[in-house]
Amino acid sequence: MHGSEPLGIAVIGTGRMGADHVRRIDRVVSGARVAAVADTDAERAKAVAAGIDGCTVHTDPAAAMAAAGVDAVLIASPGPAHEAALLAAFERDLPVLCEKPLTPDAASALRVVEAEQALGHRRVQVGFMRRYDAEYVRLKALLETGQLGRPLMLHNRHRNVASSPFFTSSMLITDSVSHEVDVTRWLLGQEITAVTVHAPGSSSGAPDGLRDPQFVVLETDGGALSDVEIFVNCGFGYQVQAEAVCERGTARVGDDHHLVTHTAGRWGGTITQDWTERFAQAYDDELRAWVDTTRRGEVRGPSAWDGYAAAAVCEAGVRALEEGGRVEVELAEKPALYG
Repeated sequence: MHGSEPLGIAVIGTGRMGADHVRRIDRVVSGARVAAVADTDAERAKAVAAGIDGCTVHTDPAAAMAAAGVDAVLIASPGPAHEAALLAAFERDLPVLCEKPLTPDAASALRVVEAEQALGHRRVQVGFMRRYDAEYVRLKALLETGQLGRPLMLHNRHRNVASSPFFTSSMLITDSVSHEVDVTRWLLGQEITAVTVHAPGSSSGAPDGLRDPQFVVLETDGGALSDVEIFVNCGFGYQVQAEAVCERGTARVGDDHHLVTHTAGRWGGTITQDWTERFAQAYDDELRAWVDTTRRGEVRGPSAWDGYAAAAVCEAGVRALEEGGRVEVELAEKPALYG
């Protein structure tokens, strides 16, 4: 990329998330263009790339990264494919925005951290988009002023209308609570040291065998507690809320202050139905920030270390769910590259 030329991006994975990012790059974000797409489903990739000038279509991620005009990579393929795609990007020293999870488990995530460390500079931003949501950004800024005092507890609620057919009990932690894991680490500036998971009797709205809802308690090295109610078959809407309880006050986000009507003896409004609606602006702002910093030759945002830490905490959470009791988080020593 030179001067005012747009950042050429190879999008790896053209499923729901990847296709949405292709649309975002092509129509919403300035200073970037979709230079290539890759997907194991060639027809799906062709359909997503249709009408985008100069966009080449591939079934091999490495081939897409090697295509003419590619300056950066956006990985939106399934989690198990991330490690290979990340290492391929490192071979070309390309900046990467990788959707969460960085990888599905702590061991592979640590391999990515070590490979990036071997490059000698950061290349990866992980897609924890809540860090770009306006409400969460304001909560983070308020906590950093110190005017509410030290955070003591963080209460989180994460509810979905219904889970996908392939969802498993452990995926409530690895695919959903992983967001709250990152939010807890980011808002509090502390590492999570232990996890306990409580599962009440499953809701009648949950598929057979799915332990839903769950109540997750995260302990931090700063002496705070963060709890997460995860309920992926609540039936009525999509809700993400967080309340910080501090020494001198509380602060809460996610209350959905949209249009409220009063009529015929009733008052009320609507409830967001999925994450694409609730966090649409956050995804736009995340991608804009990544494009802008990448064009400046910088790497900011959630790091590969953040992706690894989330994977390690989620592994402990799955063990706590399956085995019961409190499970300590095992973290490697944090490399100097990540500050």
